[in-house]
Amino acid sequence: MEKTNVMRVLSQKKINYKEYYYGDTDAVGGVEVAETLGEDVRRVFKTLVTVGKTKQHYVFMIPVAEELDLKKAAQAVGEKNIEMIPQKELLPLTGYVHGGCSPIGMKKQFTTVIDAAAENFDTILFSGGKVGYQVEVAPADLSKVIRFKFHDLTK
Repeated sequence: MEKTNVMRVLSQKKINYKEYYYGDTDAVGGVEVAETLGEDVRRVFKTLVTVGKTKQHYVFMIPVAEELDLKKAAQAVGEKNIEMIPQKELLPLTGYVHGGCSPIGMKKQFTTVIDAAAENFDTILFSGGKVGYQVEVAPADLSKVIRFKFHDLTK
């Protein structure tokens, strides 16, 4: 298993984390990834990148089995409305491909909001920055690497 940029950043900041590799499976969707890893789908988060009416970009992290409520997301960042960015814009904007997008190590640090459900867990899992990799980090430790706030974001 190789070390991803996300893992290097966590190591540099001396953040405790667990790494998971599932690249030798057929798991593609977040729910499948959680099941493959034997983890609670409520504790495994996906990273979504959006754009607001003001053309600002925002990152939202929600449990993999949930759907982002765009109204709640817009409210969380003070926008009139937001929408998902087109998939083709993800790599040039963040440096990550679809399925491997992590809130850590993006080309630019965007305003990040994590669904309030994360506060119910000691640790959460999210993309390790490459398809096939996940990392598990305590939200309190994640706050030492990226700035974020909690907000109710799901439907």
